[in-house]
Amino acid sequence: MKFTDGFWQLRDGVTPVYAQEAYDVCAGEAEVTITAPGKVIERRGDTLNRPTLTVTLSSPLPEVIGVRVEHWQGVRAERGFDLARSEGHVVVEAGEVGATLRAGSLSATVQRGAPWSLAFTAAEQGRERVLTSSGHKSLGYLTVEREGAFVHEQLALGVGELVYGLGERFGPLVKNGQTVDIWNADGGTSSEQAYKNVPFYLTNRGYGVFVNHPGHVSYEVGSESVERVQFSVAGESLEYFVIYGPTPKQILERYTALTGRPASVPAWSYGLWLSTSFTTSYDEATVTSFIDGMAERDLPLSVFHFDCFWMREFNWCDFEWDPRTFPDPDGMLTRLHDKDLRVCVWINPYIGQRSPLFAEAAAAGYLVKRPNGDVWQWDLWQAGMGLVDFTNPDATRWYQDKLRRLVAQGVDCFKTDFGERIPTEVAYFDGSSPERMHNLYTQLYNEAVFEVLTEARGDGDAVLFARSATAGGQTMPVHWGGDNTSSYESMAETLRGGLSLALSGFGFWSHDIGGFEGTPDPGVFKRWTAFGLLSSHSRLHGSDSVRVPWAFDEQAVDVTRIFTKLKLRLMPYLFAAGREAHASGTPVMRPMQLEFPGDPAVDYLDRQYLLGADLLVAPVFSAADVDFYLPAGTWSRLPLDLRPLIDGRAPVEAVEGGRWLHETHGFESLPLYVREGAVLPIGARDDRPDYDYRDGLTLAVFPGADGRRSVTVTTPDGAVAEYVVTRDGSALEAVGPTGPDFVLLDVATGRRAASSGGRAEL
Repeated sequence: MKFTDGFWQLRDGVTPVYAQEAYDVCAGEAEVTITAPGKVIERRGDTLNRPTLTVTLSSPLPEVIGVRVEHWQGVRAERGFDLARSEGHVVVEAGEVGATLRAGSLSATVQRGAPWSLAFTAAEQGRERVLTSSGHKSLGYLTVEREGAFVHEQLALGVGELVYGLGERFGPLVKNGQTVDIWNADGGTSSEQAYKNVPFYLTNRGYGVFVNHPGHVSYEVGSESVERVQFSVAGESLEYFVIYGPTPKQILERYTALTGRPASVPAWSYGLWLSTSFTTSYDEATVTSFIDGMAERDLPLSVFHFDCFWMREFNWCDFEWDPRTFPDPDGMLTRLHDKDLRVCVWINPYIGQRSPLFAEAAAAGYLVKRPNGDVWQWDLWQAGMGLVDFTNPDATRWYQDKLRRLVAQGVDCFKTDFGERIPTEVAYFDGSSPERMHNLYTQLYNEAVFEVLTEARGDGDAVLFARSATAGGQTMPVHWGGDNTSSYESMAETLRGGLSLALSGFGFWSHDIGGFEGTPDPGVFKRWTAFGLLSSHSRLHGSDSVRVPWAFDEQAVDVTRIFTKLKLRLMPYLFAAGREAHASGTPVMRPMQLEFPGDPAVDYLDRQYLLGADLLVAPVFSAADVDFYLPAGTWSRLPLDLRPLIDGRAPVEAVEGGRWLHETHGFESLPLYVREGAVLPIGARDDRPDYDYRDGLTLAVFPGADGRRSVTVTTPDGAVAEYVVTRDGSALEAVGPTGPDFVLLDVATGRRAASSGGRAEL
């Protein structure tokens, strides 16, 4: 929210109280409390009729410092995010000039007296580097006519400092100059609105900032004050955390330690998902024709998804198969499982008035109510629909029991759609603030569903396909990018959204291949298929037209086959990247800024990414041409058909980086490069994602400097194999488990050797 009218003046109706000085500083064992009056206190009379801000410094985890700002402390406590905490890592130092709170290498120092000064520094190589600071007129409590009270903070932006994150946002990846509202909305992918709003950003100066407020947070990123990032919330208090890196990966690691790490997802979920699409007409015969058509064309398929109309129209959600089109759901699910497929069905948290469940839920008090006690309803989406109140434990169990019946029937996972259209003129069962629940609702919704899947499938085998999220939503993957359109421009904005989400702590991400709205021309579909199958998760889905490849042309079938089989061969590598996301918070799809933070040429890149640590992907957003950047080092072009590479018949082409490249590609290719010195574990199968990756494994060693590199291969059933590859000039050696055997491959020369007793040499 903007409070000023230019640099000198305030907007009409705005009355500010700025922290003018640290009047007193009270140092405790693990926190520092500061009284910050709205005027410099020069005499005793200045303390009368004088509002103050109470600022408390603390630390929940090492390298993380929290700042809580309060005007009136008598207001009731409101729901925040679930955060991790530890003890014993805080050091407080106090003196005449002020106090410092240290949490590892990160410090917050407040200076006594005027002007207000709170600085965040990091101990690096024997010196203190200032990360950011809160200075004169940064910290404020403002009342706005007809709008109420707000607390804001402004943190300094350095010269050349760039801001990333704030959730899945489809505009420019660099957020400088933008106004961003953290408020979930069903706005598609072509506006400033977003399905997944996360009050967390990180900068290229080695730190991130997380606002612990699940409701509306307004950001002015170098916009209202071009030298600062401003964030504000309604009410009497504001809490934020500064998180030190210094690398972007370390920032995400510490942020996800605070808010939750991504769950591990099952290997089968990495395979290709095919959907009925939204409003198309389908029954079991249609579904079977799609599945058999994929098999006949040698297009490996892992998951089939039933969208909304698996239930009867106007009845969403009653969790009942439409008997007119699916008269034998139990038998159908058995037949699909016999084809070695997993099944996903669409759900949402809304109960249409015609659904028999509406009366049941309303009578039990399971639906969100208006303040006067009426059930909240409207006619958007489903006629007379109500909203399940997940703050009511009984309502949550009731909803979960409906899902448990589907799981027992044979449903493997759920697409948790919607969760953004959450009203604020309501009263929740537990008394939660409607403003705070607007974004947090999706967290409770997805938690309820994910819990059902986890209890049925076990940790590591539960997976959602979710659209809405906020901070902490990364703990329940996978999320997809929402309603895009069928164009190259929308394909590019979709990628920007995914990269922004990755920089907000989300480890897994997908999108509608071909675009959701409209029908893509064959060129767009084929380009999007390549991009989609080089994402962590891959789904063919549309609105009013199907996305089976042969609906476009025969080349689309070939493109789908090429990139599906490539992904399945890369499963030992991709599954390891997913395990890393679970362990450290590093996403599978990595923005260039995450892997090359010291290279200024990558600062604004948003049309390419790394898949895992070593594969650079540059999707082609046109019929033929693509421009992309290779960072410094030797890069190797990875062929899309890996069989000649594995057999040693096709040594790879090496290219020197540190420069931009322009390439022309047919629809069956795109720029795909392997990082210098990488050891790429390549699987032996291209027909399914869940196999024993050790059996027939190839360790492909790419050009690089002498040294040692270790590779961990984890199989879908949890077996772990460690391989250590050593390069000494032209000599290569790999040491791993004694079985199964593996192949060591020097991709530069095509030389290959099978292991014996867990060792292979070239």
